[in-house]
Amino acid sequence: MALDIGDTVPDFELPDQDGTPRRLSTLLEDGPLVLFFYPAALSGGCTKEACSFRDLAAEYRKAGVQRAGISRDLPAKQKKFAELNNFDYPLLSDPDYQVAEAMGVKRKLPLGPMSTRRMTFVIGTDRRVIEIIHDERSPEDHAARALDALAAKKS
Repeated sequence: MALDIGDTVPDFELPDQDGTPRRLSTLLEDGPLVLFFYPAALSGGCTKEACSFRDLAAEYRKAGVQRAGISRDLPAKQKKFAELNNFDYPLLSDPDYQVAEAMGVKRKLPLGPMSTRRMTFVIGTDRRVIEIIHDERSPEDHAARALDALAAKKS
C-alpha cells in the first residue's frame, strides 16, 4: 500500500549507520522530518541526492526540519557512506524492506540495487504526510523541493 498526502506514517524503528535504533516518533520530536529513500549507498545518483541534503543543512536548521535517509544497505555500508560524505543526519538501514514496503517505496518487481523507488516524504510532527517527491531522474532536486513544500505549507 502506497502512502498518499495526508496519510499517517506508521511509527517504525530501524538502526542508523552506528547501529543505534531510531524511532520515527522520536525523530519528529524536534520538528517535521524529510525522510528520503535511496536505492544504494555509495552509488552515483544516491550520493548526489544525499549530498544535496547535506549541502542544505543550514536551510533545514533554519526551517526547524529534520532530515534522514533510508535504504536497504546494512549499517556498516551506511556508516562508510556517511563518513565519506560528512553527513550530519542519520542514515537508516531497512534491509528487509519493512519500512519501504509499508510506505509503498519497494518495487513490486525487484531490480537488484534499484528495488527501492527514489522517493522523499515530508512528514509533519503528527506523522501525517505533507508532500511526496518521486523523481528518479533528478535525485539532487529532492532536498530543495522538500524545503519548498514546507515553505508553501507555512504560507
